[in-house]
Amino acid sequence: MSVLKTPLSLVAIGCAFTSVAVMAEDSSLTNPNISAVLDGYYQSGDRAMSERAEGFGLGETELAISANIDDMFYGKMTAVLASHDGDTELELEEAFIQTMALPEGLSVRAGRFLSDVGYLNNQHLHTDSFADRPAAYRAFLGGHYFDDGLRVSIVAPTDIYWNLGLEVFQGDKMHAADEHGERDFSDLGVYTAFTKLGGDIGVDSSWQLGLAYLSNDNGKVIGEEEEHDHFDEGDAHGGHDHSAQYTGENTYIADFVYKWAPNGNYKYQHLTVSGEYFRVTDIFGVEESDHDHADDGEHDHDILSEAANNDYHEGWYVSSVYQLSPNWSTGLRYGQVDTFEAHGDHLDPQKLKETEISLAWHNSHFSTVRLQYTHQQGTNFEGFEDDNIITLQYVMTLGAHGAHQF
Repeated sequence: MSVLKTPLSLVAIGCAFTSVAVMAEDSSLTNPNISAVLDGYYQSGDRAMSERAEGFGLGETELAISANIDDMFYGKMTAVLASHDGDTELELEEAFIQTMALPEGLSVRAGRFLSDVGYLNNQHLHTDSFADRPAAYRAFLGGHYFDDGLRVSIVAPTDIYWNLGLEVFQGDKMHAADEHGERDFSDLGVYTAFTKLGGDIGVDSSWQLGLAYLSNDNGKVIGEEEEHDHFDEGDAHGGHDHSAQYTGENTYIADFVYKWAPNGNYKYQHLTVSGEYFRVTDIFGVEESDHDHADDGEHDHDILSEAANNDYHEGWYVSSVYQLSPNWSTGLRYGQVDTFEAHGDHLDPQKLKETEISLAWHNSHFSTVRLQYTHQQGTNFEGFEDDNIITLQYVMTLGAHGAHQF
C-alpha cells in the first residue's frame, strides 16, 4: 500500500504547484472583478416607453462579477435590481462564458448576454451619456436587448478593425402582441448577423461603422379577421420587462460613431458623435379564419395585408457628447420614432420626437452626477403629452469594473 501512496502523493503535490503557478500568472483566477453600480434620479415627468417614472426613483442597480475561468474561458454574471411601483425586481441580465484562445480571431459566447447589434446595445445602461436610451432603442429593443443564446464572431486579419458575427437567441423579449395567449411561438425565435468596421484617422480621431440584421420569427403581429377590433400592438408588453414595444419579422440597423481627442488622449478632452437608424418591416399579418362571412372580412383583410406589405416602423437618433475637461461633459441628442398601431379597420400612425440636452459632472471615472432636459413631442402615443422634463441623476460605481466598449 505504501508503494502506491508515494507516487499518488507526488502527483497531487505536482498538480497543486501547477495550479498555484497558473493562478500566479493570472490574478483574476483568484481575485475576480466584483462591482456594483448605483443609479438614482429625480424626474419631473413621464417619458414615453421609459422605465423612469415621475418623481424620485431608482434606476438599475447593477451587481457584477467577472473573471478569467482559466486560460481558455472568461465568465461574467450581472444581476440587476430595479424598483417599479414600490416593488423591487431582480433580474439576471448576463450569465455567460466566452472563449479566449481560439485561433484566427474566432470567439464563441454562450449563455445570457447583450446582443451585439447596433452601437449602444452591447453597452450597459450606466455607461450612457444620457439618462435614458434613445426612443428607437426603447421602442424596438426594449431599451437594451439581452437574451439566452449563442454568438460566434471573428475579427478579420485586416489592416482596419473588421468584426463579423452571428447570433441565435430564444427571443422571448421580442415576441409580438398575443392578446389571447394562443400563439405557438418558436423556441429559437431571433437570429442576428452583424458587421463592424473601424479605424484611425491620424493620431486624433477614430471611427466605426456598423450594419446589423435581426430576424424575428415571432415578430409579426397576427390578428384574425373577425377580431380585428382587438388588434392593438400597443398592448404587446405591459410593465417593465425590457421587451420590445414594436416588433416585426425583420429589423435592419445602421450605426456610426466618430471620436476625437487631442493627440489621442481622452482623459482631458474629447468629442463623440454617433447615430443609428432602425427599420422594422413585416409588422402585421392576418390569420385566416373559417367562417361564412368572407365578404364581410375581405375589406379588413385587404387593409391589414396591405399594411404588412407596405408599412414599417422606423426610428433614428443623432448624438454629440463633448467632454470639456476631466470633470465636465455636455451632450445634445435628437431622436425620432415613427410607428403604426392597428385599430379596427384602419392603421394609426404614431410619431415621437425627443430633443435632449445633458450636463454631467464627473468627480472621477467612478462617479457621475447628471442634469438633463428633455423636450418630447408625441402624436397618438396614448398616455403621453408634449412635455418638458427635467432629470437629475447620479451614477456611482463601487469596486473593480471592466473597461467600456468603444
